[in-house]
Order: sequence, then C-alpha cells, then structure tokens
Amino acid sequence: MPVNSTDPDRLVNVVLVKGGRTKIRYPAELLADDGTRIAVRAPWAGEGVRDFGFVRFEPGDVFTEYYWRDRWYSVKEVRAASGVLKGWYCDITRPATLTGGELVVEDLDLDLWRSADGGDVRRLDEDEFAESGLAERDPEAAAAAVTALDELEVLARGDRFEELAG
Repeated sequence: MPVNSTDPDRLVNVVLVKGGRTKIRYPAELLADDGTRIAVRAPWAGEGVRDFGFVRFEPGDVFTEYYWRDRWYSVKEVRAASGVLKGWYCDITRPATLTGGELVVEDLDLDLWRSADGGDVRRLDEDEFAESGLAERDPEAAAAAVTALDELEVLARGDRFEELAG
C-alpha cells in the first residue's frame, strides 16, 4: 500500500534492539506496508561519519530500508545526499514487528555489505556473532541467522539482488 509522505500518521520509529537493549531509535517515513514487507526511508541516524573502510555513512546519506515479517534480515539501500547509490547494508535480524508506530527489529550481529556495482560483497561481524552466545542460548535462532546470511550472500552475488528492494 503506497503511503502519502505528508501524512503524520505515516511516521514510524525504527527501534533496533541488540542484546536485549535498544541500540538505536530513529524516526522514519513509512513508504509501504504490504502485510509482509515494510519499507521506510530515513536519513543517516548515526552521529557524525562512520567509516567502515569500504564505505562511509555520513550526514546527508539517505537509507531506504526494507524489513520483513517473515524473513530473518533487513536490506538497507544507502544513497549519498547527491542521490548516488553507495550500496546495500543488510542486517541479520529476527523478523520485524510493526506495532503502534514502532518498527522493532532485533539485530543478531551478522551483517552483509553489497557495493553499488555488486563487485564487493562481504560478510561482516561473524566474530561478534560467535561471541554473542546466541548459538548456546537460542540454537534455532542462531541457525536461522546463519541460514539468512548464506541466502543473502547468494542473492547479493547474483543479478537479481536489487529486486529485494524494488
């Protein structure tokens, strides 16, 4: 369902939870919600510049974010203030919930980056995931997270990845 961006009821707060605590909360414009996939748009919510070495997130960047109620990941299209596509940052998460204006996702530490040209696909934070203890606390969730990362990597290396965000 397309959403009118001038409607104040179409604003949501994205809440990223990690380790049982809120990691970050930021306002976003709800673009669409078809009952399974939720799309929002928000400016870079971090403070200052975050330089990963392979990409920089900085003030003015715009993130169009896609969350699913039935998938264990989110896909975030990242564009510079000029509109130039930087790439996609993908978080491995539990399926998203949208309730009362809050879009809540639980970050499971694993991430994936795909550059704009698709030439750089990299798995991130596998060490953090191993150290998180999720495999011991919740083996089923840990297995779902690894499976989701594997699936995303296959998609990211293929020519149909952009359909996730289309």
